[in-house]
Amino acid sequence: MGSSTPAFAGELAASKPTSQWLSAQLSPEGTLQNPLGGDLPDHGLMIDTLFAMYASGDGALAAPIVEYLDHHATDYYTWDGLVPGQGYDAIITGGAAAKVLVAAEIAGRDPRAFGGHDMVAETLGTIARSGVDKGRVSDYSKNPDFKDFVSNNANMFGQALAVIGLAGVGLTDRLAIDTMLKQQCSEGYFRIFFGLIPTTETGDQVTPDGHKISTCDEGKPFDQSAPDGDTTGIALSAMLAARDAGAANLEGPITKTVRWLKAHQTASGGWGGGVGTEAPNTNSTGLIVQALADAGCVDAAMASGTAFLKSAQATAADSGNRLGDQLGAIAYTPAEYEAARTNGIGSLDTWIRASAQASLGLAQVGFHDLTLGHAGAQGPPDPGCLPPPPPPGEKPPATGSPAVKPPVSQKAGTPALRPGSPRGTVVTPAGAPAQVAGPTPADRLGGYLAGQLVDSDHVEVSQDGKTFVDYDLTADLVLALRTLGQQPDAVARASRFLLNPDSIKAYAHGAPYESGAASYAEPLAKLQTIAQFLAAGGQAPDDLAPVTAQLTQDLTALRTPAGEFTDTGEFADGTRSLQRHAWATLATTAGSDLAAAKAATGVLVAHQCADGLFPAAFVPEPCVTGDLAATAVAVQALNAEPRTAGASVSAAVGMPDNAAPAGWTPDHRHALESAAAALTARTGADGIVTGAGGQPDATLTAVVAGGRQVAGLDASKAAQSLGALVLADGGLPKAPGGPSDPGASIAAAAGIAARTWLGADGSPLVTAARLPLSTQPLAAIGGGPVIAQPATSNSAFWLATRFSGAALLLVLALAMGLRHLIRSTSHNNRG
Repeated sequence: MGSSTPAFAGELAASKPTSQWLSAQLSPEGTLQNPLGGDLPDHGLMIDTLFAMYASGDGALAAPIVEYLDHHATDYYTWDGLVPGQGYDAIITGGAAAKVLVAAEIAGRDPRAFGGHDMVAETLGTIARSGVDKGRVSDYSKNPDFKDFVSNNANMFGQALAVIGLAGVGLTDRLAIDTMLKQQCSEGYFRIFFGLIPTTETGDQVTPDGHKISTCDEGKPFDQSAPDGDTTGIALSAMLAARDAGAANLEGPITKTVRWLKAHQTASGGWGGGVGTEAPNTNSTGLIVQALADAGCVDAAMASGTAFLKSAQATAADSGNRLGDQLGAIAYTPAEYEAARTNGIGSLDTWIRASAQASLGLAQVGFHDLTLGHAGAQGPPDPGCLPPPPPPGEKPPATGSPAVKPPVSQKAGTPALRPGSPRGTVVTPAGAPAQVAGPTPADRLGGYLAGQLVDSDHVEVSQDGKTFVDYDLTADLVLALRTLGQQPDAVARASRFLLNPDSIKAYAHGAPYESGAASYAEPLAKLQTIAQFLAAGGQAPDDLAPVTAQLTQDLTALRTPAGEFTDTGEFADGTRSLQRHAWATLATTAGSDLAAAKAATGVLVAHQCADGLFPAAFVPEPCVTGDLAATAVAVQALNAEPRTAGASVSAAVGMPDNAAPAGWTPDHRHALESAAAALTARTGADGIVTGAGGQPDATLTAVVAGGRQVAGLDASKAAQSLGALVLADGGLPKAPGGPSDPGASIAAAAGIAARTWLGADGSPLVTAARLPLSTQPLAAIGGGPVIAQPATSNSAFWLATRFSGAALLLVLALAMGLRHLIRSTSHNNRG
């Protein structure tokens, strides 16, 4: 085929003989032998073969595979096939579950009742909703007794297949998608393996020994982020599927991926895989050509890639050589095909694997189309899937259609309660859909909070028979969801509502009640923080920059010469509120006005009470004791620094920072230490804080836990205790035995997540240091951080450290048999 011929024209026909050849390799039961031996067949390779057959339009050939999986799928995605009848079907292999979901969809079966199993639910269940592996399609145990048996070996192939499979039923799990995107390096490629790196961060995303899952770029200094062509191809297919299913903000990552792939095609027309398979081969090329075709690419590069695949395929021209009876078989490389013409097929397994994936590049039907039943029929080509590269120094032109953002509610700018009025009763939206989306307390609380949004973007309250927008509770709800890492679409919608110019006038400037100029510091600070989160997440409206600049300017104007923040206007809060000042300090720090932030911090330090707590409001004379909630927010302001500074000092070095930052005064350091000690002294061994009358107070527990976590102390006990209080609807009660209360539920977020918004993805601030800051015994402040240890790439080490006793013996006994369950069927056992 000449290079000027589009790859689209007629290569479907070339894939059909390959499907026929693959069919001939199946046993009568529809199985393929596992090259590792054992009684179980190679389920993953069987599913790859099914994909190829449906892509060529020959799905009927896959009927024996479908029939076998209908009865034996649990042998693949659980451990039941290894140890039948002993309850090990409770151990789920994430990537395998996702692959079965995709297979059921492509085969036209009901994925929610495939062989008696709901593969949609099974796949959703593999997505970790909290902890170190949050967002990752994971291997896990439904039975807590088997938890220690499982080492999470899930990789990016499983992640991508889950995104594809869920998109096939119209679902876009944003957490899984965003976790996948974090494995894309800035150059545009994806790595295959998730990697742990040392970190100074705190929270449930950190292991007990101070490690977290790195992003692709973060893993580079640790040799964890080698380019991988196969993974990049399947990730492109997953992004395209998610975009077609309605997921937003994927055009940029898709464009970067296509550019990287096209820039790394070899002169032979083929692509290589990852470490150990870098040379061009038909496996990698098949996946990549399929994905590029799905992206609409039809050009000389695609024609060259297709020609590479066909140059390794046995055809009628081989009738007089050793491949004469192997019509349609595809070798791993063109060189192996040439050798086989004389010597015959050597390793049959290698040829089956190569044929299954290479055929996808010939059929050129995308995975999303396959899951929707559009098999064996290519759509119209796009003559150019990418705009030309921009001139040096210029931004690339926009590609694709921008994601459609829901309109902001028409209630933006409508009056709030008159400043100074008691907070009204929250109005739950009529007919609000059930939002609970997962099994963890954070999932359930996030769903409950999203369900409190009227028009999906704001909170309303009623008072004296009238309804008002509660802008402040809406802002707190947005930051609570950020803290939990939940409901990103709800967060984006509510953030846009709050940053609407009319909303800003009502929330931060008192419209319509104020007759003259007025500004309120705490609302300005919260709005500035919310805007910075949006900008970091790529969800900002086009006019966000001037809005943020005006918010900063207005807040700066409220700072007195002494460094304290006040309100102005007829309805200004005349109290010297510590919470207002702490919020303004945080926003000023995030805005990188370090001199102003230092002055504001000095005001906080000067008003600390004798027992280490901070007062709810500043008073002229020294105080003896203070307020727990005020102290928790003061600790945040004392121990925050801009994210850019945190990245350059802590994350880049990869070690914990228990030294006070250079700019801190001794008084600043002492204030943080004594405040943390005071919070700890009032926290029970179970993490609970008691309120009036000695009764457990969930709100205070959550607020104090957040303050302690910001100081680098362990807040996991509070998270466990509060998690047990989450009600069936996902909310928490204001008082024991009561119904869910929106205000109490919002306040509980920091306790449930065991972190504040400073630890959330995209936060403009990070914690500056971890306690202890001195050589005093850690017990003096009630526990503390775990010192990070050097990361290791030795998988045997991690296996040994995550198993013990009988569990380790069981895993070692099963190791060889399990390999085919947790790895898949591409040439390098990845998918």
